[in-house]
Amino acid sequence: MKKANIRRRQFLRAATVGAASIVLNQKVSLARRSGRKRASRKPNLVFIFADQWRAQDTGCGGNTQVRTPNLDELAAESVNFSNAVSGCPVCSPYRASLLTGRYPLTHGVFLNDVCLNTDAVSIAQAYNNAGYETGYIGKWHLDGRQRTAFIPKERRQGFKFWKAFGCTHNYNNSFYYADVNIKLKWNGYDAIAQTREAQRYIREHTDGGPFALFLSWGPPHAPYQTAPEKYRKQFSQAQIKLRPNVPKRLEAQAAKALAGYYAHIAALDDCIGEILQTLNKSGLGNDTILVFTSDHGDMLYSQGEQKKQRPWDESIRVPLLVHYPAALGSGGRTIDMPINTPDIVPTLLGLSGIEIPDTVEGADYSGILTGTGKPSKNAALISCPSPFGQWQRARGGREYRGVRTRRYTYVRDLKGPWLLYDNKQDPYQLNNLCNKSGHSELQKKMESILSQKLKQTNDEFLPGAEYIKKWGYVVDSSGTVRYSS
Repeated sequence: MKKANIRRRQFLRAATVGAASIVLNQKVSLARRSGRKRASRKPNLVFIFADQWRAQDTGCGGNTQVRTPNLDELAAESVNFSNAVSGCPVCSPYRASLLTGRYPLTHGVFLNDVCLNTDAVSIAQAYNNAGYETGYIGKWHLDGRQRTAFIPKERRQGFKFWKAFGCTHNYNNSFYYADVNIKLKWNGYDAIAQTREAQRYIREHTDGGPFALFLSWGPPHAPYQTAPEKYRKQFSQAQIKLRPNVPKRLEAQAAKALAGYYAHIAALDDCIGEILQTLNKSGLGNDTILVFTSDHGDMLYSQGEQKKQRPWDESIRVPLLVHYPAALGSGGRTIDMPINTPDIVPTLLGLSGIEIPDTVEGADYSGILTGTGKPSKNAALISCPSPFGQWQRARGGREYRGVRTRRYTYVRDLKGPWLLYDNKQDPYQLNNLCNKSGHSELQKKMESILSQKLKQTNDEFLPGAEYIKKWGYVVDSSGTVRYSS
């Protein structure tokens, strides 16, 4: 059965990507036709991701209140996946899918604070095998319930250079480990210090072989009021404009949270500018795949909800920019086809000319990036296999499976169809069309798409307790793996 499942995943991946397998052979002619420079060597990779930065809160994403000039400049020169989705929108599950290209019920990390196993070939191992140097800086959150413990080399998923920590949200008193079990402290606001370390790494690898560096920031995740003062001064609670789906009774809390959230974002935008400047000064800007994204969004009181795990757009949609002038050109463009977390590994490997491991379940969309493949009518699977923490059952949490297409969101829980939104006509998801007259055909079509996705990913949609039992996790009454320091 296991071999059959692997063959099924291989077939589905091959069927999905089609022409993408010939992308690398066509890059030279494509570059010549479009007047682009050919990469002089294997591309470097700099992958930057924030924690809980939703797609809606960037200038290039339409928010006129945030201050993201560097990110907006990057977007103007990048491929922008405008419907990028965090398929299981919570920290550890996203990170496990990011590193393995697998879905949560395959790698088993569908809760926070459980340890990612080494069954799959990780993205770091794939780059290592292709002759790259690999590095990881910042938040890890994949090593189990002891968030502040030293993470030994055998549990780093192949990353060679290491200045990382399990998980902390005390951004001004933040620590990390390097190669030995000695806790070291970042100087000041940790995202700025981590960015400086990433700059140093880039400069030191300018003249060597190719490298793949991951930079993982903790902000703009709460606590929202802890960005450096110069950024907090830029945003006043009284001037914050709220999304229409924030209930009136929560407007004051939402405005206060957003002012602090935007301050974190402004600080991170300056960090993005520093990375861009370092790449360009080092002469690596043309031949480096630079990715900016986030692990999931943040409800921030939209729909009366907080944090993540939820199936609404504020939780599941994330920014995703891919900048690689040597192969993609220097002008920006938007791809509105949904792309999911497991698709990131094969797409980056495909863009780098590296063989995709058989353990990967996601699809390679590098051909769509380079223009040799056409965007498909794809839908991204979204899921919450087992609600926990702030999404526990006592607070309205529930298991769900759903799909996000270019236009629609459809979700069902264990009892049946739950949500159906037309995101074009109803961008704030205020009108639930589920089980309403006049929409039965649309609902039937979306149910068919979801059923197909569940079949493709071998997801039986069982109660969360069944998956917890299968993986042997110990949870409390809220369904949460209790972490410790």
